[in-house]
Amino acid sequence: MKMPKLGVGTFRLKDQQAEESVAMGLALGYRHIDTAQIYRNEADVGRAIAKGGVPRDELYVTAKIWIDQFAQGKLIPSLRQSLDKLGLDQVDMTLIHWPSPKDEVPMTVYMTQLAEAKQLGLTREIGVSNFTIAHLRQAIDAVGADAIATHQLEVHPYLQNLKVRAFCREQGIALTGYMPLAYGRVVSDPVLQAIGQRHGATAAQVALAWQLQQDIAVIPSSTKRANLAANLDALKLRLDADDMARIAMLEDGGRIADPDFAPDWDA
Repeated sequence: MKMPKLGVGTFRLKDQQAEESVAMGLALGYRHIDTAQIYRNEADVGRAIAKGGVPRDELYVTAKIWIDQFAQGKLIPSLRQSLDKLGLDQVDMTLIHWPSPKDEVPMTVYMTQLAEAKQLGLTREIGVSNFTIAHLRQAIDAVGADAIATHQLEVHPYLQNLKVRAFCREQGIALTGYMPLAYGRVVSDPVLQAIGQRHGATAAQVALAWQLQQDIAVIPSSTKRANLAANLDALKLRLDADDMARIAMLEDGGRIADPDFAPDWDA
């Protein structure tokens, strides 16, 4: 099963809120669920999956390994713990959530463990997240570009990450964009609103369609059924070249995810 282009993100959702969001998503037809160890909601996501009744082979689940699990001998046991919490024998994608802060753990140490997890059948595919071009080169040196199925990175109209995206395209690495709605900033954007009015769509749907048309998978999160349903409708929206060009002009370096351990981003 290929990664569905539109998924349910679970960042900042915990406990019943996370379980209900995933359950609503599954009921609406979503088949791609994204979680991570640091979100502390894997068990909640797992309960929603168990109750949802969707056949396992129709579901695509992404997990992410946190930065404190990179040392030799730690990554695979930590992934097994995530699988236990999710109630699954295997996830479809496992990502390195962030590169090791200040490169304290060598890239080859954690990327080769991730590749081994795939060999063991714990994950069908592997990938990375929040990597710079320099980190991507190191990962490619460690396991090969063919082994890296996706790079998950922050992408929205205000942070388009064009250099990193171009490098991934050159290497044949698919893209997944997180925070596609820029934490709601897109909703009140007059350019996106105007484009949406022309198409009978919302600004949020326009922002999602803008990424989808560039072959970037997106994983917006929501606790509201109406928003989850509306996001799905972005799959039907087709923007024209003028729309795409106007949205491209919104870039302003508006990065949201920038913790103190983040790498030195590509300009």
